[in-house]
Amino acid sequence: MSPEQVDPLAEVVALLAPGAPHTKLVTARGPWRVRRSAPDQLFYCVVLDGSLRLSAAGHDPIILEKGDFALVPSSSDFVASSVVPPPKRAPDTMPMALPGGEYRQGLPGGEPDVRMLIGYGVVQSPDASLLLSLLPRLLRVRGHERLATLVRLATDEARERRPARAEILSRLLEVILIEALRSSAGTGASPGLVRGLSDERLAVAIRRMHERPTHPWTVAELAKKSGLSRSTFFERFNRTVGVAPMEYLLGWRMALAKDLLRKSTVTVAEVADRVGYGSASTFSVTFTRHVGMPPAQYARSHAAAG
Repeated sequence: MSPEQVDPLAEVVALLAPGAPHTKLVTARGPWRVRRSAPDQLFYCVVLDGSLRLSAAGHDPIILEKGDFALVPSSSDFVASSVVPPPKRAPDTMPMALPGGEYRQGLPGGEPDVRMLIGYGVVQSPDASLLLSLLPRLLRVRGHERLATLVRLATDEARERRPARAEILSRLLEVILIEALRSSAGTGASPGLVRGLSDERLAVAIRRMHERPTHPWTVAELAKKSGLSRSTFFERFNRTVGVAPMEYLLGWRMALAKDLLRKSTVTVAEVADRVGYGSASTFSVTFTRHVGMPPAQYARSHAAAG
């Protein structure tokens, strides 16, 4: 497979295994505020009318306006509120359920200040923390009708009880994630995979690592593939992706190894070979240091859980 055929972003999203999202229409008026702390969930929102304030841990608050799409891949320490939020000491507001499956925040009567479609999806991968660390903490995409359409499809599907509903919702969530992430490239996304892939030089190296994870890559070789000096490549990769090149490669190999150990009956030696280690013992030492338990124990624990 050529590097152009490898899609690291799609591979990461597929390994995240996002579960069927819960979507709903929310309106709000007056001062309101909602906090969430759920690291195993991702949050997305499309603003249909009006505006709101959104912030996530490690990111400055942003104002979302009509037509904006926002994605928080890991909804840990995230806060949504009216543009002028309630006082810090005021309690957070609770949503009120309305007829037709809608929800209301803030004042119950009067025309709403904001209407939005929101959704939560469960991240099912046991390796979620690593994979989510490759994605921006918070991103906003402006005026993207394709994303709004995808979220409306997910909302419609969530409200119906048609056959294969959960499977369709999961696939829609994968598409929403990929569309949002690729649409954010070059828009000031925080360091991570999206910014790395938007850099045409670094994208070559990232795709090569995904194309051939078994290859004994070195920084010098990856720099050469990218057309950069070793020092320039190392500094640029670190700054743009947020981790060093070999750290990224190790994390990707361990994510692949975990996926193989969870889903198949291959031996530890076969997994070692398929993720780039010449011996099972070397792989076992690295895996144990990275994961906190030997690969055989990891496979047994997930077989028991399944």
